[in-house]
Amino acid sequence: MTIARTICLGFLAVIAVGTLLLLMPFATSDGTWNSPLVAVFTSTSAVCVTGLAVVDTGSYFSFWGQLIILLLIQVGGLGYMTVTTFLILLIGRKFDLRQRLAIQESFDRPFLQGSRNLIRSIIATTLIFEITGIFLMFNSFSSEAGDLSRGLWLSIFHSISAWNNAGFSLFPDSLVGYQSSLTINLVISFLIIFGGIGYQVIIELFLWGENILRRKQERFNFSLNFKVVTRTTCILLVLGTIAFLLTELNNPATLANLNFRDKFLAAWFQSVTTRTAGFNSIDMGQLTITSIFITMGLMFIGASPSGTGGGIKTTTASILNHCTRSVLQGKEEVIIYQREVPLSLILKSIAVLVGSGSTVVLATITISLFDSNFEFVNIFFEVISAFATVGLSTGITASLSSAAKIVLILTMYAGRVGILLLIAAIVGEPPHPSALKYPEENLLIG
Repeated sequence: MTIARTICLGFLAVIAVGTLLLLMPFATSDGTWNSPLVAVFTSTSAVCVTGLAVVDTGSYFSFWGQLIILLLIQVGGLGYMTVTTFLILLIGRKFDLRQRLAIQESFDRPFLQGSRNLIRSIIATTLIFEITGIFLMFNSFSSEAGDLSRGLWLSIFHSISAWNNAGFSLFPDSLVGYQSSLTINLVISFLIIFGGIGYQVIIELFLWGENILRRKQERFNFSLNFKVVTRTTCILLVLGTIAFLLTELNNPATLANLNFRDKFLAAWFQSVTTRTAGFNSIDMGQLTITSIFITMGLMFIGASPSGTGGGIKTTTASILNHCTRSVLQGKEEVIIYQREVPLSLILKSIAVLVGSGSTVVLATITISLFDSNFEFVNIFFEVISAFATVGLSTGITASLSSAAKIVLILTMYAGRVGILLLIAAIVGEPPHPSALKYPEENLLIG
């Protein structure tokens, strides 16, 4: 039982428990036994913080069903190892070396010291952001719903769903009804951004702010990870907003009939949520073909390491971009912010890209064989959304065949645990490094 297998089987165990609970009559609004396929699809989508749904969450599931989904989202967003470790800390058990190694594998960070404090910081950060989101959205949801208890539940559900980049909504049209609400759009947006940017970045921001408040003389040095993540995230958010504005400006089904403020707000919101969250304030099925391909590109890149989102991650995209620049400039090393990127990270980035791309292509081909009546671009969109754990859809999810839904379930799972971690779990422990050195030989490229 390797660390990779422990993490992968842990996610499967949580999905299995969620499926059993969602099967029960108390989980559905009509009090009948749930469909096994609906239960396993919803449980997987929640644990993998994807947001794809084959039924309307707000009307199909009862309050208890919605609560189960919310708990699955929370566990999936924090990560199986984080939740397990936190429970171990609560009951006072010893925090052994294996547990620390599992956390290291989960967050892809080489730390063994301070793991207890890390877990506590993650839990505290999560609660602070989620409670803040609930508080800020309560008035808007309460006034719209006309009921304080309903408004509170809507605030709780959407705040947790947004922070964990899940994209589940209790409204049948997601957040289209709140398209003009500045509060809802901004709060949801910033919950998504901070949830997907990674805990390490948030902790560094906190330490930087603390350094300023205490008026320390020494300069605070941000890590390379912080610089790459924040820069890439800002660039993608700005470019995404501009791209959606330009491509949907004259589309009467999306932005054309809105005033400029609402156009900009909708374009901004779509740029934010497209990366990993899955909420939408415009009808995704009415997007132009250009916007659909822009959306697929943003979804594939996704969020950042140690965040609650999926995709190949912003750091991977940045390293690959700088690799290309180095080749074009005739350099033999990759330099980012005056730091040389290790060869191991470059190889890992390439492996993530190849593995992710292969998974998406294979899943798309398989679903196309099962459901040839759907347009290829819609299937391709659905698969990327599932793998990158985004949850956006052009509206075909519920109409897919059972076989296609099973393929999407497997795709969501692979995207959540990480393609390299999943392969490591299947293959087993990697072989020990060899001391052998082989002769070099050139071959033609490109």
